[in-house]
Amino acid sequence: MAFTAMPPAAPLADLVETLWDWDVPAPAFALERMLPSARGQLVINLAEDETRSYDDALRCRRHAAATLDAPSHRSFLIDTAEQVRVVGVVFRPGGAAPCFGERMDSVANTHVDLDALAGDAAGALRQCLLDASGAHARLRIVHDWLLRRMRATRRHPAVAHALALLDASPDVQRIGAVAAHCRLSPRRFGQIFREQVGMSPKRYARLQRFHAVVTQVHGAAAVDWAAVAADAGFHDQPHLAHEFRAFSGMTPGAYLAARGAWPGHVPLP
Repeated sequence: MAFTAMPPAAPLADLVETLWDWDVPAPAFALERMLPSARGQLVINLAEDETRSYDDALRCRRHAAATLDAPSHRSFLIDTAEQVRVVGVVFRPGGAAPCFGERMDSVANTHVDLDALAGDAAGALRQCLLDASGAHARLRIVHDWLLRRMRATRRHPAVAHALALLDASPDVQRIGAVAAHCRLSPRRFGQIFREQVGMSPKRYARLQRFHAVVTQVHGAAAVDWAAVAADAGFHDQPHLAHEFRAFSGMTPGAYLAARGAWPGHVPLP
């Protein structure tokens, strides 16, 4: 029982960041908050024939066993009891759209059943995974399935270039300059970016800045939030707190008190 990860080979590597296999006992806590991410994920549950997500009012939404967790800018809750044997794919920002031929801005902040994207092939994929002999075999099955199904081999060049620039410096003031650097009008640049990434360039930059803060404070014993705000380019500490709550649904202090082993996963008591 373990967590196993595999990097994709070309040409899939332009669209996919990693493939992973999770086979562990259920944790002591029942729910876990997933922080939002521009990296869509394909999640295939091998323990149960469904997946479940919850909003902050604990209303349950039931999905197929294989789902695409679309790019998101809002957190959501998952049921840890059914997340004990799972195979997943983490797409690069903008990677899921060309892979499935689906606009990500039309499904952002949702969980899309894989059979809506791949038809009967979704069920056949899950059955192959259930029959596989181990983690490495399962990862190879998913890798080869994606290669056969992918609609395109790369992201739009302007989107890929813009993402590299924004990842290097997630400053919302640079959006106009990034569009000009891509030789596109701001309107056309925003349209292509939203279609592939699932959110506007400005929201993406804000989300990356939020993740930079989460990464910085996750393992810290004590945090000087004013210094973190200044380092990350926020106007001040209240500005950081506002953005943190908007993306995570939690205050920065609540995140520190509840943080778990993984920066993007927050156990709920």
